[in-house]
Amino acid sequence: MHLREPGYEHKETVLSGSRAAAAGGFTGVACMPNTSPAIDNAATVGLILDKASEAKFNVWPIAAISHGREGKALVEMAELVDCGAIGFSDDGDPVKDSHLMRTALEYSRMLGVPIIEHAEDPALTVLGSMHEGQMSALLGVRGMPGIAEDVMVARDILIAEYTGGHLHIAHLSTARSLQLIRDARKRGVHVTCEVTPHHLTMSDEDVRASGLDPNWKMSPPLRTQADVKALRRGITDGTIDFIATDHAPHHLDDKDTTFEDAAFGITSLETALAVVITELVKPGVIDLPQAVALMSTNAAGVFNLPAGTLKKGSEANVTIFDPDQEWTVDADGFESKSVNSPWVGQTLTGRATDVIVQGRRFRV
Repeated sequence: MHLREPGYEHKETVLSGSRAAAAGGFTGVACMPNTSPAIDNAATVGLILDKASEAKFNVWPIAAISHGREGKALVEMAELVDCGAIGFSDDGDPVKDSHLMRTALEYSRMLGVPIIEHAEDPALTVLGSMHEGQMSALLGVRGMPGIAEDVMVARDILIAEYTGGHLHIAHLSTARSLQLIRDARKRGVHVTCEVTPHHLTMSDEDVRASGLDPNWKMSPPLRTQADVKALRRGITDGTIDFIATDHAPHHLDDKDTTFEDAAFGITSLETALAVVITELVKPGVIDLPQAVALMSTNAAGVFNLPAGTLKKGSEANVTIFDPDQEWTVDADGFESKSVNSPWVGQTLTGRATDVIVQGRRFRV
């Protein structure tokens, strides 16, 4: 998820993002490095950790793979891990240089941390705004084909297989990419993946139904119903490791424009738990213990974090939620600085009532 600090504090800060996370029932978050400056050095990692300490919240920094996220020179990975980085990603952009990805994955094997890929071939998505298919054709909107994700996932899996590094695919969105990961795991490749609540519950048909509302514009874009069904099978059979929010807050000015010109991304920290309960638990796609594991324990395991557990002696990070509480999503009630959510106005079921972080009760 994206806390935007440093550089874009008008969209979100570590403090506001922490409050939004707690309101959504989370006791900790991992933040991406597409900030300005990027989280690519010890000082910036330290800044994030200092801000988290001030917020009295668990925030784990993910550092950039390349300096400035420019895709050219590898960061000092060992130093950044020593400073507190839990993984590396140029999220927002893919690693286009295959040699750079190879080197990053070789270091990931030695350091025991994942390389997190925003899987997209930008040459195939240039000027695109939504999934390329029947809906984009009907709407007359330039599309972003699923194959743009698939070819990058295929390349990265082969490099991970060659190097033995830990590859993690962020915000998986296509059925073909899921199958590539499923097959790779059978060969023993160390590849993990995540999916968002919105890619599990919405499709490009919802983009059309919204009337091209910019709050339905995200990257990767909402795919087809067939992809949604495949991703749901992926969480039930264990191929998908966990559900991640990909919280991407934007100022009103970034979304108050045409669909094509609007920024990619939606806020989702405060609605993720409720969306999963409403759309997946209540209809019986997964049960409540599975939902809890997919949104806590499993993610902690992928990143080797001492979190997501109630074992005796562990730090007291506890969420108490009511799975039957109905509530209507109201933008005025958001703790996040941004309100670019497709769920505003919708009635959802399930809400956090108490959140304890580092042994202290966090206001919900």
